[in-house]
Amino acid sequence: MVPHLATAQTGPLLDLEKKILEATPAIERWFRLEWQEHTPPFYCSVDLRNAGYKLAPVDTNLFPGGFNNLASEMLPLTVQAAMAAVDKYCPDARNLLLVPDADRRSPIYLQNVARLMQIFRQTGLHVRLGTFSPEITEPTPLALPDGNMLVLEPLVRSSNGRRVGLPDFDPCTILLNNDLSAGIPSILENVHEQALLPPLHAGWALRRKSNHLKALDEVAKKFGKLIDIDPWLVNPLHSTCAEVDLRENVGTEALADDVSALFSKIKKKYKEYGMKERKPFVILKPDAGTYGMGIMTIKDASEVRDLTPAQRARMSVVKDGVAVTDLIIQEGVPTFESIDDAVAEPVVYMIDRYVVGGFYRVHAERGIDQNLNAPGSQFVPLAFAQQHAMPDPKAKPGTAAPNRFYVYGVVARLGMLAASLELERTDPNPEVY
Repeated sequence: MVPHLATAQTGPLLDLEKKILEATPAIERWFRLEWQEHTPPFYCSVDLRNAGYKLAPVDTNLFPGGFNNLASEMLPLTVQAAMAAVDKYCPDARNLLLVPDADRRSPIYLQNVARLMQIFRQTGLHVRLGTFSPEITEPTPLALPDGNMLVLEPLVRSSNGRRVGLPDFDPCTILLNNDLSAGIPSILENVHEQALLPPLHAGWALRRKSNHLKALDEVAKKFGKLIDIDPWLVNPLHSTCAEVDLRENVGTEALADDVSALFSKIKKKYKEYGMKERKPFVILKPDAGTYGMGIMTIKDASEVRDLTPAQRARMSVVKDGVAVTDLIIQEGVPTFESIDDAVAEPVVYMIDRYVVGGFYRVHAERGIDQNLNAPGSQFVPLAFAQQHAMPDPKAKPGTAAPNRFYVYGVVARLGMLAASLELERTDPNPEVY
């Protein structure tokens, strides 16, 4: 299934597709060389926006929670990628401890956990679930929609204090599917004898989107030079504004000025590409935070000054009640893709350096310029059922599904490479990286 692209089948995006397909050997070699120098995240997902005039990553998640939304046809490739990822950190691994988000007990999220367990069991690992949640003090069963059960157990520290596991389970690798928004638990600190993946500084207790976007700027420039395109076609413009307290109306004027400055840059780009009729917008989002919380579409700088008390309250706090003080202002990239008249955006999943599939996030009640990662969104995994890694160079641009999905995989890997650079540069212990 290929979602309808609600834009003319000509223009910059098809030119971008054509250039990427023609440069496939150079692109794949470039990625291989980059992975010799940099370690990819253990796993990640990248939200893309296909605007017809540009295709850009708008968010990179280092604790992806939607593996259950991938097409079942992609499972063998996912298992192979997981094998490669585990081999890097613990070639003789036997046990893997998966640490999910214990606060998310929705059936959808638990299906993601079950799919992750299935993937890693098929790599030859014994997999069990552990949690640092104080609410879990004994093995706790969690029901799945299909009638099966997961068992969540409290983490324990070994007698010598150097390892983390379960009372009768000593893992080589600890895989976090918890983004640590509420902070880093003491039981996971100073773990050196086991592979802790992703590393603690990938969690939202320490991670900042501004670091990722700086790295993406660098990656996009390199990629643009490689295939001779404007990096803007694969990278949204952005800026940051610190020390903002919207609830108390502190820093609002500075934020409005920064929004106005970014609007000027976007309009300049629109003029350069002959899009004078297009109306720009920006997205305000927390510098640290996830689950689509605290995100707002702004179409004019004056809107920042005129936020209602309810809007200020929504923008001031994210997951686990964490207060927002630093904001990202990101160029809004509309999505021109739709499924059954509902707006859609592609989400690409990767393990190690491999694209393992993806899905379309669809929201019938949101517009092309709004955040789709919100209650009411649905997921369509059919798009990546075909082998997206094998493009058809003879097909006319814009007509072949494998070509579009291959291009998605390329642009998503730009986000993954940026995450790799980000993690390297923010590592508090770079000597052990």
